[in-house]
Amino acid sequence: MVSSCCRIGHPKRLVQCSAHSKHSVNTIEQDAEVGSEPRSPDSKARVLSARPRCFSTGFRVLERSTEARGRRSGMEPGDSIVPFPLFQPKGKKIKGKKVAPAPAVVKKPEVKKVVNPLFEKRPKNFGIGQDIQPKRDLTRFVKWPRYIRLQRQRAILYKRLKVPPAINQFTQALDRQTATQLLKLAHKYRPETKQEKKKRLLARAEQKAAGKGDVPTKRPAVLRAGVNTVTTLVENKKAQLVVIAHDVDPIELVVFLPALCRKMGVPYCILKSKARLGRLVHRKTCTSLAFTHVNPEDKSNLAKLVEAIKTNYNDRYDEIRRHWGGNVLGPKSVARIAKLEKAKAKELATKLG
Repeated sequence: MVSSCCRIGHPKRLVQCSAHSKHSVNTIEQDAEVGSEPRSPDSKARVLSARPRCFSTGFRVLERSTEARGRRSGMEPGDSIVPFPLFQPKGKKIKGKKVAPAPAVVKKPEVKKVVNPLFEKRPKNFGIGQDIQPKRDLTRFVKWPRYIRLQRQRAILYKRLKVPPAINQFTQALDRQTATQLLKLAHKYRPETKQEKKKRLLARAEQKAAGKGDVPTKRPAVLRAGVNTVTTLVENKKAQLVVIAHDVDPIELVVFLPALCRKMGVPYCILKSKARLGRLVHRKTCTSLAFTHVNPEDKSNLAKLVEAIKTNYNDRYDEIRRHWGGNVLGPKSVARIAKLEKAKAKELATKLG
């Protein structure tokens, strides 16, 4: 159906109508064409009365559709696709703003991955009860033995707390070269083992049973071990050189020994690891050792060692007993102090301008 507004007027001069966008209405003008009948004054009045309503309504519809198309194409609200006036001379097209085309995306040529059909994919499933989990570093989750936890905590405390000189002197161990020479010499004077002692006593008993008589033998020159034995030898001035372990626990067992050696004029040194001293006397650990006698061929080596050790320990005793240890902060405390100092420096710089 065609509305009344669309039926009015000549079909060749058309304007879009709001009721039927595909139909048209005639303008006010009357064209005198061949075959057209003259219109009456009443029909002309109807056209004049109908035109403003149809024209305004059609313009609003066209305006709304134009705004919608502009929004879809990304235009601003003030822009217009159809310039005013709407009615252009016949043969001229309505010009609008051209939107720049989207840049062409250059697609990279896809390289097809060559898959060998002989190798089959077997993805692992690490769910509960499925494939075995990969190996990880679980050091953080290990429940360490009690002795390891204690020695680590003790080492931390020795770093954090203020350590008095009497205990701090055990951190100054003998250097590697001198320690190697000392251990080589001490290895020659290791005491006999239980098996060697058993053989010696058995041979002595057989000799006595054979009627050859029990001839007493001279005691060989060996290392003397143990804190009580070494203390007695130092007090009697029979020890030529005293070796003390640096990691005795509790430290009170040997903390007095350096002062006693200095008072009695006996050379002493501190060697790393009580286990190394223990191996020399066939024990697991040993707190201290003492040289009492050495063979004539080793006297020169012992004299050189004693001279080097006296220079490092006995002669430096006054300096060592004034040197405190510890007071080493952890990484978190160091970072916190550095942050505070940085903030103070920044504030001072701001005040100075």
